[in-house]
Amino acid sequence: MGADSDNTTGTAGDAQGEPVGDPSPVGAEAAADVPGTAALMAALSPVMVDLMDELSDVMFCAKDADGRYLAVNQVFVRRTNERSRRQVLGRRAVDLFVPELAERYEAQDAEVVRTGRPLRNELELIRRVGGTPGWFLTAKLPVRDAAGRVVGLVSVSQDLRSGDADDATMDAMARLVAAVERHLDASPGDPLSVADLARLSGSTPAVLDRRVRKVFGLSPRQLVLRTRVDRAAHLLTSTTTPLAEVAAAAGFYDQPSFTRTFARLTGETPSSFRRRARAAG
Repeated sequence: MGADSDNTTGTAGDAQGEPVGDPSPVGAEAAADVPGTAALMAALSPVMVDLMDELSDVMFCAKDADGRYLAVNQVFVRRTNERSRRQVLGRRAVDLFVPELAERYEAQDAEVVRTGRPLRNELELIRRVGGTPGWFLTAKLPVRDAAGRVVGLVSVSQDLRSGDADDATMDAMARLVAAVERHLDASPGDPLSVADLARLSGSTPAVLDRRVRKVFGLSPRQLVLRTRVDRAAHLLTSTTTPLAEVAAAAGFYDQPSFTRTFARLTGETPSSFRRRARAAG
């Protein structure tokens, strides 16, 4: 994925120098000559792909397993230095965005393709070459063909400036997310209070609550819980770690409480989640 934070939301091809509009569909037709396109695009809903062009502040792209863009919307094009979809399709993040950030996007892609595990609510900076950086909330989902093989991914990145979140808010949220992850690595069994979370983000509890709700649409406790469930889901799909150990590593008191919470939030028990992931892989 990749973008800058310039709020260039005008119509493509307008007098302010926006990219010239590309009349082709979101990308399937223009990328038809890129190897691997057929399998990926066949796994996507054409209606869904076309709908992505109706978004005004959300970048969309589909990439093959080698990291090439096979479909993008106009918001994505406007966040690059190119002027049409045809100039973007078939290229990679490193061709379009600053190298140090492009490497991170591609590492994320490789992990999603390798594990088949979605990436959600990834708080990140996105910047094109020569552009100013901006904060985005990114989600990446693996795309599988009829045989269950991961053939690529789809990604959306929400421009958080559209919600009027200032730099101080985004810096605090970036610190908070990183700190919660570190806490799970070091001492998953120790609960984090709201006061702890406020300290980690460098704000008061009241400011913390307002910022987390603004950026993530969650309370601080909900954010921590979702982080723990995401950690558990990763362990369930990528390791053979026993369920009791998964529960402990994700910060749950015991396996029964882990099973109840995981089932409530995901709709299936940890064991069935693991079985389904193995069957799909």
